[in-house]
Amino acid sequence: MRLTAITDELSQDFEHALDVLLEYGIHHAELRGLWGTNIADLSEEQVKRAQKALKERDMQVVALSTPFYKCDLSVEAVNEGEKMGNMHLANPRGFAEQMQILERCVAHAYALDTPYLRVFTFWRKDVLTPELEQRIIDAFEEPLKYAEKHGITLLLENEYACYIGTGEEAARVAKKINSPNLQLLWDPGNAYCADETPYPNGYEVVKPWAKHMHIKDAVTKRTPEGKKMQWCVIGEGEIDYRGHLAALKQNGYEGFLSLETHYVPTTGSGEGGKGTSEDGSRACLVALSQLIAEI
Repeated sequence: MRLTAITDELSQDFEHALDVLLEYGIHHAELRGLWGTNIADLSEEQVKRAQKALKERDMQVVALSTPFYKCDLSVEAVNEGEKMGNMHLANPRGFAEQMQILERCVAHAYALDTPYLRVFTFWRKDVLTPELEQRIIDAFEEPLKYAEKHGITLLLENEYACYIGTGEEAARVAKKINSPNLQLLWDPGNAYCADETPYPNGYEVVKPWAKHMHIKDAVTKRTPEGKKMQWCVIGEGEIDYRGHLAALKQNGYEGFLSLETHYVPTTGSGEGGKGTSEDGSRACLVALSQLIAEI
């Protein structure tokens, strides 16, 4: 159980983000957005700059958080590049362009020396039916052949804006696909947003396939207008991370816990005393490190 973070949760200044991780004794990084560019759109020059920054700091990449299959499931969609969730700087692209994204990200994975690519399961536009689920499974046939050929593992993330949002849904798909080149990226925060109890319910079903984790915490505020979810410091929300981390230790989890806080405090080091994503991530790094130490 090792700690890392998605660097753009700290800063789009990649070198600075790496330096912050080193402050906390972290020598691994997950990459998504660098210098205002999504990992899928990095130029050759930017990849070389990233290689240099990592080598100078003796740091390694654990995974690339790609936007693969953050698109409409239908190739006939009128607006193939529709954006229905956070793209994290990636340009919206339709189904027909997804293999190009995968090929580009596989090339980046080789250059940055990681076998793991995070992937999704299409924007959720309808109720997930057995028929839709089978279409999703079928859509992974070609990508998995490509991944196997190139020695890459696709990490399917449960994402509440996509069809597969809960641990139960993710585990069901992973079991049906049954490929060593498709494992799960377990995100308790996303499961929480999809109205699943992340621990123990979600974790219990995903643990055979969970090779990587994203960590964020949240609380639900009740207002006259309805429920509103807010990100918060790890351990201060409604996800039982103390119990979850203890279970990970007991089960011998060997993957990474990758901080993806989304949390920005109201006060901090930013302009006018406002909080920044770096402030939020620093607070979460401290809190998560303390939880791990206690367990």
